[in-house]
Amino acid sequence: MTNLFCFGMGYSAIEFGQRLASQGWTVAGTARTAAGVARLQQQGFQAHIFDGSAAPADDHSPTDARLDARFNAMTHAVISIPPDAAGDPVLRNFGEALTSAPHLRWIGYLSTIGVYGDHQGGWVDEATPPAPGTDRSRRRAVAENAWLEFGGRTGKQVQIFRLAGIYGPGRSAIDNVFDGSARRIIKPGQVFNRTHVADIAGVLEAAVAKSSKLSIFNVSDDEPAPPQDVIAYAAVLLGLPVPPGINFDDATFSTMGRSFYSENKRVHNDRIKAALGVVLQYPTYRDGLLALSKTRR
Repeated sequence: MTNLFCFGMGYSAIEFGQRLASQGWTVAGTARTAAGVARLQQQGFQAHIFDGSAAPADDHSPTDARLDARFNAMTHAVISIPPDAAGDPVLRNFGEALTSAPHLRWIGYLSTIGVYGDHQGGWVDEATPPAPGTDRSRRRAVAENAWLEFGGRTGKQVQIFRLAGIYGPGRSAIDNVFDGSARRIIKPGQVFNRTHVADIAGVLEAAVAKSSKLSIFNVSDDEPAPPQDVIAYAAVLLGLPVPPGINFDDATFSTMGRSFYSENKRVHNDRIKAALGVVLQYPTYRDGLLALSKTRR
């Protein structure tokens, strides 16, 4: 049997879990709250509460096995919980259990291209040394190293997946334009890479199947693009007015939102294609948004 456990079963992990469940895998994971556990169970997943602060107890569902049995059966694990100021919460709470898990052979850690920092529009690849410019990205870089060290120490395969900006059903420029929340922020020269959630699941699926000896993979589309172009294209697809452009210096942001614009880089994704045989379902934002727009027409 193949058993996937997702620490932090959010948007990307659910997509991956659904794909494997359709192939006969047993899939379980964690959510931060009891309501989150209930939502996962409604989607057919086995679930436990874990808020990052302490190892969870069994969720007391009469149809659910105890958590220790999950570790005994686990063959693959995905980590998508972000690190906190004290480090990686999964390693902190479950390091010993993962070390002892008898059948665990693969761990995928979902990180971010933010670990590269700002390259003023230049290209980066997996050989580019991390140079994180924010506390959030610095924590990610530390967590990456901790997981790679864990793999080297325990002999379990650990692979790092550095994700570009995630979009997909319910979370895209199509949705933002449709509900009127889209803003066309214009900062000359600024570009971002993106990745459709279906392509994240496809990369993880390929990584599980291929057993590559490489440890780090960029997961992004083929075309870094200005954010204002993405919003404009979404509006055209929906037949709605293109939102007016807003100069970056005149725009208001949350602290996190402004931090995204503080870094400018283009991301190579050649490794997922050459080493894992990945063919992106949505190689550009245009491909992804066109498919998403059909659900809004």
